[in-house]
Amino acid sequence: MNSFASSPRAPGARHPLAWAVLLSLAGAAPAWAQAEASLPEVTVSSSGLQLGASEMTQPVSVLEGDELVRRREATLGETLEGEPGITGSHFGAGASRPVIRGMDGARVRVLSDGSQLQDASTVSPDHAVAAEPLLATQVEVLRGPSALAYGAGAVGGVVNVLDGKVPTAIPQKGYEGSAELRAGSAARETAGAVALTGGAGNVAVHVEAAGRDAGDYRVGSGWAGGSRVPGSFNRTDTGSVGLSWVGSRGYLGMALTRQNAKYGLPGHDHGFEGCHTHGDHLHCGSHDGHDHDDHDHGDVPVVDLRSERMDVRGELRDPFAGFAALRLRAGVTDYRHDEVEDGAVSTAFRNKAHDLRVELQHAPVAGLRGMFGVQTAQRRFSAVGEEAYVLPTLTRQWGVFVLEEYRIGNLRLEGALRHDRQTAELEDGTDRRRHGGTSASLGAVWRFAPGYAAGISLTRASRAPTAEELYARGLHMATSTYERGDAGLRAESSRNIDLSLRKTSGDTTFDVTVFRNRIRDYIYGRTLDEHDGLQLLQYAQADATFTGIEGRVRQRITPRLGVTLFGDSVRARLDGGGLLPRIAPMRAGLRLDANWQAWEGQVEWVQVARQDRVAQFETATPGYGMLNMGVAYNGRTGGGMPWQLYLKARNLTGRLAYAHTSFIKDAAPLAGRNVTLGVRVSF
Repeated sequence: MNSFASSPRAPGARHPLAWAVLLSLAGAAPAWAQAEASLPEVTVSSSGLQLGASEMTQPVSVLEGDELVRRREATLGETLEGEPGITGSHFGAGASRPVIRGMDGARVRVLSDGSQLQDASTVSPDHAVAAEPLLATQVEVLRGPSALAYGAGAVGGVVNVLDGKVPTAIPQKGYEGSAELRAGSAARETAGAVALTGGAGNVAVHVEAAGRDAGDYRVGSGWAGGSRVPGSFNRTDTGSVGLSWVGSRGYLGMALTRQNAKYGLPGHDHGFEGCHTHGDHLHCGSHDGHDHDDHDHGDVPVVDLRSERMDVRGELRDPFAGFAALRLRAGVTDYRHDEVEDGAVSTAFRNKAHDLRVELQHAPVAGLRGMFGVQTAQRRFSAVGEEAYVLPTLTRQWGVFVLEEYRIGNLRLEGALRHDRQTAELEDGTDRRRHGGTSASLGAVWRFAPGYAAGISLTRASRAPTAEELYARGLHMATSTYERGDAGLRAESSRNIDLSLRKTSGDTTFDVTVFRNRIRDYIYGRTLDEHDGLQLLQYAQADATFTGIEGRVRQRITPRLGVTLFGDSVRARLDGGGLLPRIAPMRAGLRLDANWQAWEGQVEWVQVARQDRVAQFETATPGYGMLNMGVAYNGRTGGGMPWQLYLKARNLTGRLAYAHTSFIKDAAPLAGRNVTLGVRVSF
């Protein structure tokens, strides 16, 4: 969950949402001494020190249990976009990556239980994240650049997807598992997942699988393109087998995972084939507009994806004197996807990568508790074919980090330090670039009254440019851009402050954050020219500032009824003048939740404002309101196994809505009315 604290000149005070949230807090807070129930505490795995969510200095959201089941969608971006401060990149139905506080791509690091997820989703928004939400057991989101233990480049935040593919314990009754089936109306989707863990003695085995078959999805009423988005289908299959040795002091295990996916790329414009540059201008035939053949889209291209990954995970408690735990995370990934047009492969993407992370948690010393570690990764990426807009590259990264905490009464202090080095080079050896930087963060959480906490986090982080930002050069028809990198780019340097206030117990609970992030030498795609919808993007650098507010407040009306107000707003602009593109508009929502005996349900209205604060060559996006609801019944079989039947609906009014964060917002609006029926059983 996220957090907030105000100051006389807090950046969020300029946002309309700030006043609404602050007024709600002022009118709703009860007396501290009143005996009230507390929210259940959730351990945040990515904290590194087994902290609860309320102990974190940085804003954090955790989805688990029934809430995760309700929120899970086909992609990670769709699953998380309801959280304050988080939206999705929305590229049809097959690809949607989380966008946190206006930042996406490499600035948002996606982890698989602490290990970097090595796919191609940071290269382009039309590339899927190789993680299956149906198989996730918990999803953690750390906002801002303060999660230095996982990489200083994640200045937007970190998303950690936890799963059970590597067993960490022997099931008490020898086996445990779950199964789920669901069907959705908008895309005629059917999906299911099953997971089973068994073991005896010191050996545990885990198997899991998930599958999804969805056609082109239906949009809201009134779209000029018809009732469904052509090429928005998504067929995905994922399977994993894991084996662990489990002892009294820890475990060591490995898992093999394979994912196959086929999904369409809406908005792919064949009319731009042959376009090239003359200096800083685009040239498409005669450049008079008549050569573009009226945007003849032809058949929608299909992504044929295959990802094979091996994970190694381990933990040893009390490994030797003076140390509490030794943890290991490693992964080897062989990722490929082909873009198929008219039955033939037009472009082939390959990504072979490995990463290793070792951390050592020491026993308390003079009141300090913490850990230190080392992390290394290598990525060999190539693209061959019509849209090979990035030259084959080899990127090597390594970093060392330390994280410490100190507690004084109700005050918890935290500090982190990290140093990173990166080498990016063309595979033909014609160019090599080295970048490095040191990052640091300081944070504090003060429990100034029962159930209340105020926090502050200060971070200075460095991010090296990606290989795509350095070496891109070519036409990218999926996003209707011609991209040009700059091998002379410097590392970014960001300075971030988060102020937070949260209340975790009582009839009124809240969690609000204001933030300001100033980034020197911010790397972005600057549009130099535009021709009939095709943009010439030059990766450039300029100082930029991101400010915003995000939060929620819940009032328990009765033991069975509650109401929540939530929302977020972010502003992103270049310090020298101008706005950054694809920044999500302000959102606000109202949710009513209820439970009675075995029933639980909620209904919410989300209002998304019109986004007319746009960058050059960018168009405004109209606002919309969306009505969502869900209901679930929890029961047990005759043998005592828990089961749940659930029904959820999104966009019940069938509103036509567009995602401003999407490159293809006009070609692929958001889904219209969608009703999902599902059943889940645990055993």
